Amino acid sequence: MEPLLEIPADTHGPSVAPPLFVEPALEAGIFLVDKPVGPSSFRMVQLVRRALSIKKVGHAGTLDPFASGLLIICAGRPATRLISQFMEGSKRYEAVLRLGIETTTQDLEGEVVAQKEVGLFVREELERCLTGFMGEQLQVPPQYSALKHLGKPLYHYARRGIVIEKAPRSITIFRLELLSAGPDTLRIMVDCSKGTYIRTLAHDIGRALGCGAHLVALRRLQSGPFAVHNAVDGVTLQDPALARSELLAKGLTVEEVLALLPRQE
Repeated sequence: MEPLLEIPADTHGPSVAPPLFVEPALEAGIFLVDKPVGPSSFRMVQLVRRALSIKKVGHAGTLDPFASGLLIICAGRPATRLISQFMEGSKRYEAVLRLGIETTTQDLEGEVVAQKEVGLFVREELERCLTGFMGEQLQVPPQYSALKHLGKPLYHYARRGIVIEKAPRSITIFRLELLSAGPDTLRIMVDCSKGTYIRTLAHDIGRALGCGAHLVALRRLQSGPFAVHNAVDGVTLQDPALARSELLAKGLTVEEVLALLPRQE
């Protein structure tokens, strides 16, 4: 029998694989996301949390699922502490109103409660109507909203047929421009203060025109010093392989954002 082949001992000890590069953990950051139509704001927060592996994540101002546009998402406690400051800034929206129909929610997600024929409006009439909504005013919050009453949002009561009257709140419309008008639609640009409900504005414009209206499309273009053209495309967040790199490429540090906040005034 042939002798067993002896394998010389490794005098240098066991081989050790070179250490893998580990990307440093992100402590905090502010991320501008262009939310697409469809997912909720909470879903976008979930996608950012998954991409960055940070538990503490929140957003500064909800967008309904049918709305799109700028969503400010804060990750990490140093960033989430700034959410209330972000929400203080003025907002810019592009909105589409459908004339002739009122709904329970004042938008396309509600049930139709009134329907009227839409007359022929000349542009001057429409612009004159919009001018009447300019400036500081009182706005009654909608029944279907997240405002709290006894610890529960108003929509909790509205879905059960319970009407909770909230006191009108002071808002300011800085700009209200008619972009285009169709036979039963208006497309407008709105610059407004915090706390303004665009669907309530749409409802009130419809009442002023005498035919009723509800909101069918909404896009947030700006919030304080932040604009949607600087945001990450929210569609890319669905891909875990792309989400982290896209967010980190356009993310802002807490220090960078603090330097911008005074400009909101």
